[in-house]
Amino acid sequence: MRVAVTGGAGFIGSNFVRDLVGERFAALDVQHVVVLDNLTYAGTLDNLTGVLDDVEFHRTDICDTQAVTRQIVGCDAVVHFAAESHVDRSISSGLPFMRSNVLGTQSVLEAAAAAGAARFVHISTDEVYGSIPVGATGEDAPLAPNSPYAASKAGSDLVALAFARTHGLPVTVTRCSNNYGPYQNPEKAIPHFVTTLLRGGDIPLYGAGTNVRDWLHVGDHGKAVALLLAGTPKEQVYNIGGGHQITNLQLAHIILDELGLDADRVSFVPDRKAHDARYCVDDSRLREEFGYRPERDFAEAIRETISWYSDNRSWWTHD
Repeated sequence: MRVAVTGGAGFIGSNFVRDLVGERFAALDVQHVVVLDNLTYAGTLDNLTGVLDDVEFHRTDICDTQAVTRQIVGCDAVVHFAAESHVDRSISSGLPFMRSNVLGTQSVLEAAAAAGAARFVHISTDEVYGSIPVGATGEDAPLAPNSPYAASKAGSDLVALAFARTHGLPVTVTRCSNNYGPYQNPEKAIPHFVTTLLRGGDIPLYGAGTNVRDWLHVGDHGKAVALLLAGTPKEQVYNIGGGHQITNLQLAHIILDELGLDADRVSFVPDRKAHDARYCVDDSRLREEFGYRPERDFAEAIRETISWYSDNRSWWTHD
């Protein structure tokens, strides 16, 4: 299989690329990997250190449909990770999110169809469902995004599904829980908390810290995508959960304990606008059809993640 990965120098994409060129997804029989990334602030070739020579890399704006088409010709599958993804940035300025996430997705879909790709996996987020007070959200739940970022991802999901119906391109949409692991930009919660503490600051926590998130290790996310690529999905949309729901305050205390710091190293700050109180997805469809189970134990994996940022200061300080 020849696989094209958009956003392959970003956090989730680069971890997926590492597994593609390694031996973890042997069942896919990957012969060639094409990586497309525009190398904005969230994507860097440092994320591909050690595997860059094993891939065909193109610095590309995904809205340049002709360039994307040329670069992915011959690929059997396209995995579309590329996106603007930080909620706070979308609140400050939503236009870049609409361009990258909605128009960019349309562009990559057109390129995939023109290049003759046989499969297209569109990576989305549980945030498209909005906040839920209890229970878990299934794939057939209405979309109710509350931030410009989530709205742009919901829009991209609908674009991908409509493209599949119109043009017959086999499209699978995945909606994942909050990811964590190595190579995540320090603007996101876990690396932001860790790096702030390592710099001597306090964890800035929105509101009372009661917002609940389900945490999915980036390696388990990649495993789920690989299962979908290796099989023949019966449905068009699959949730991917991590199975570990905690409040942001609990998360903060886990990180403080791991770094041996006092509990008073938390600074409560004014809450984010329209801050979703709770996310949780029902991923039984993926579990029952593909046998998906998260492999990583959260307690162990969060320790490894914290250690990675502690041991790789040059990656996030750029010194």
